[in-house]
Amino acid sequence: MPRFVILEHNWPTTHWDFLLEAGEVLRAWRLAEEPAIGRSIAADRNFDHRTRYLEYEGPLSENRGTVRRWEAGQFEWLANAEDEVAVMLHGSRLACRVIIAHGVARFTSE
Repeated sequence: MPRFVILEHNWPTTHWDFLLEAGEVLRAWRLAEEPAIGRSIAADRNFDHRTRYLEYEGPLSENRGTVRRWEAGQFEWLANAEDEVAVMLHGSRLACRVIIAHGVARFTSE
Protein backbone atom coordinates (compact mmCIF):
# COMPACT_ATOMS: atom_id res chain seq x y z
CA MET A 1 0.00 0.00 0.00
CA PRO A 2 1.29 3.52 -0.71
CA ARG A 3 2.18 5.81 2.17
CA PHE A 4 1.09 9.29 3.18
CA VAL A 5 2.37 11.91 5.57
CA ILE A 6 0.98 15.15 6.94
CA LEU A 7 3.68 17.60 7.96
CA GLU A 8 3.08 20.63 10.14
CA HIS A 9 5.08 23.40 8.44
CA ASN A 10 5.73 26.71 10.19
CA TRP A 11 6.67 28.91 7.20
CA PRO A 12 5.59 31.49 6.14
CA THR A 13 2.62 30.82 8.43
CA THR A 14 1.63 27.53 10.04
CA HIS A 15 -0.05 25.14 7.62
CA TRP A 16 -0.12 21.38 7.00
CA ASP A 17 1.49 19.69 3.98
CA PHE A 18 -0.60 16.70 2.88
CA LEU A 19 1.62 14.33 0.86
CA LEU A 20 0.54 11.17 -0.99
CA GLU A 21 3.00 8.67 -2.43
CA ALA A 22 2.49 8.37 -6.20
CA GLY A 23 5.33 6.35 -7.67
CA GLU A 24 8.61 8.27 -7.47
CA VAL A 25 7.05 11.48 -6.07
CA LEU A 26 4.65 12.71 -3.43
CA ARG A 27 1.58 14.55 -4.69
CA ALA A 28 1.23 17.55 -2.39
CA TRP A 29 -1.39 19.96 -1.07
CA ARG A 30 -1.09 22.82 1.40
CA LEU A 31 -3.89 22.66 3.99
CA ALA A 32 -4.83 25.93 5.69
CA GLU A 33 -5.96 24.25 8.93
CA GLU A 34 -5.17 21.22 11.04
CA PRO A 35 -6.91 18.17 9.54
CA ALA A 36 -9.78 16.55 11.44
CA ILE A 37 -12.60 14.17 10.58
CA GLY A 38 -15.75 16.12 9.78
CA ARG A 39 -13.89 19.18 8.46
CA SER A 40 -13.63 20.79 5.04
CA ILE A 41 -10.32 22.65 4.70
CA ALA A 42 -8.91 24.91 2.00
CA ALA A 43 -6.36 22.84 0.04
CA ASP A 44 -4.00 24.39 -2.49
CA ARG A 45 -2.21 22.04 -4.89
CA ASN A 46 1.51 22.28 -4.33
CA PHE A 47 4.45 21.04 -6.41
CA ASP A 48 5.32 17.35 -6.18
CA HIS A 49 7.74 16.59 -3.34
CA ARG A 50 10.57 14.07 -3.07
CA THR A 51 9.70 10.82 -1.30
CA ARG A 52 12.31 11.56 1.39
CA TYR A 53 9.65 13.71 3.09
CA LEU A 54 7.83 10.53 4.10
CA GLU A 55 10.48 10.19 6.82
CA TYR A 56 11.90 13.70 7.22
CA GLU A 57 11.42 16.12 10.12
CA GLY A 58 13.52 19.21 10.69
CA PRO A 59 14.72 22.41 9.05
CA LEU A 60 14.19 23.10 5.35
CA SER A 61 16.74 24.66 3.03
CA GLU A 62 16.69 28.34 2.06
CA ASN A 63 15.25 29.40 5.45
CA ARG A 64 11.81 27.94 4.72
CA GLY A 65 11.12 26.99 8.32
CA THR A 66 10.83 23.50 9.74
CA VAL A 67 8.50 20.54 9.32
CA ARG A 68 7.23 18.12 11.96
CA ARG A 69 5.41 14.87 11.23
CA TRP A 70 1.83 15.34 12.39
CA GLU A 71 0.45 12.08 10.96
CA ALA A 72 1.66 9.24 8.76
CA GLY A 73 0.44 5.88 7.56
CA GLN A 74 -0.79 4.07 4.50
CA PHE A 75 -3.64 4.86 2.14
CA GLU A 76 -5.75 3.45 -0.68
CA TRP A 77 -6.51 5.36 -3.88
CA LEU A 78 -10.25 5.72 -4.51
CA ALA A 79 -9.86 8.30 -7.32
CA ASN A 80 -6.71 9.78 -8.79
CA ALA A 81 -7.40 12.46 -11.37
CA GLU A 82 -5.78 15.84 -11.89
CA ASP A 83 -8.87 17.72 -10.66
CA GLU A 84 -10.08 15.29 -7.97
CA VAL A 85 -8.35 12.92 -5.58
CA ALA A 86 -10.04 10.56 -3.16
CA VAL A 87 -8.19 8.33 -0.70
CA MET A 88 -8.85 6.20 2.35
CA LEU A 89 -6.28 7.00 5.05
CA HIS A 90 -5.07 4.41 7.54
CA GLY A 91 -3.17 6.43 10.14
CA SER A 92 -3.02 6.66 13.91
CA ARG A 93 -4.94 9.97 14.15
CA LEU A 94 -6.86 9.80 10.89
CA ALA A 95 -8.62 6.67 9.69
CA CYS A 96 -10.96 8.30 7.21
CA ARG A 97 -11.81 9.18 3.63
CA VAL A 98 -10.35 12.34 2.12
CA ILE A 99 -11.68 13.93 -1.05
CA ILE A 100 -9.76 16.86 -2.54
CA ALA A 101 -11.54 18.80 -5.27
CA HIS A 102 -12.06 22.44 -6.22
CA GLY A 103 -9.53 23.68 -3.65
CA VAL A 104 -11.13 21.91 -0.69
CA ALA A 105 -10.12 18.78 1.24
CA ARG A 106 -13.03 17.02 2.95
CA PHE A 107 -12.21 14.59 5.77
CA THR A 108 -15.13 12.19 6.37
CA SER A 109 -15.62 9.08 8.47
CA GLU A 110 -17.19 7.13 5.59
